[in-house]
Amino acid sequence: MTNKDIKDRRFYEAKQEARFAEAAPHETPQTQDPAYKLAFQDNDFLLRDELRPVRFQLELQKPEMLLNEAEIASTLVIYGSARIPEPAKADALLEAATDERSKIIAGRLKEKSRYYEEARKLASLASDCGITSDDGQRHFVVCSGGGPSIMEAANRGADDVGKESIGLNIVLPHEQAPNEYVTPSLSFQFHYFALRKMHFLMRARALAVFPGGFGTFDEFFETLTLIQTGKMEPIPILLFGKGFWSRVINFEELALEGTISTKDLDLFQMVDSADEAWNIVKRFYDLTCD
Repeated sequence: MTNKDIKDRRFYEAKQEARFAEAAPHETPQTQDPAYKLAFQDNDFLLRDELRPVRFQLELQKPEMLLNEAEIASTLVIYGSARIPEPAKADALLEAATDERSKIIAGRLKEKSRYYEEARKLASLASDCGITSDDGQRHFVVCSGGGPSIMEAANRGADDVGKESIGLNIVLPHEQAPNEYVTPSLSFQFHYFALRKMHFLMRARALAVFPGGFGTFDEFFETLTLIQTGKMEPIPILLFGKGFWSRVINFEELALEGTISTKDLDLFQMVDSADEAWNIVKRFYDLTCD
């Protein structure tokens, strides 16, 4: 017996077995019934309520395997609103406003539109740093929610300097598609918010949080909770927009109310520019790139 004989596998791979099943020559009532389908090829079976634990595992495993194969060891995660327009579109939004309330909202969105460019610049700075460890693992790869607005700006900034970026999209009842700047092979779609948030943080080494709504708050506060409770080691958490965050959340009052510790206010830093944010990340990790 040769070494090759010893190493050869003795069972067919699942994809080979699937081809055998598809090539089966006989069509009978038995073979045509859904019960006869291979379990892993039976979508109706996989979508049953009882199979939710299996779908959880698949949704955890697929991105993990593909990110490992892409040799992505760490990420810069960028959170932010899907509603803040890029500067070029902000004026059109304001012109379309018809009543006083919509004009106020459009005006404030226009004020925040500059953060599109800041998110784009931050992503470019991190991507252009191009840190690769000796084992070929890539670091500070930009990761966003894969959608429009601030998320688009993040992926666009990486694309500006010719680097790949990740998009973690979510299935929603209304139309939802990845933005055009996400690297296709790193564009993932999730059914479960919980697993999507897990993948955001599994490789995160820095977190930039731009103005946003419920989704951004959810992602931001979950990260704070994980660090506050010791489930996750501290990483730089950078809140873009001192004016915005100071208006919508009174962090100091939370501390004065005694519901958080005063030291919890040190878990994040407020910034207003990409340069300021990236300098904080560089100091935290003692990075030498520009």
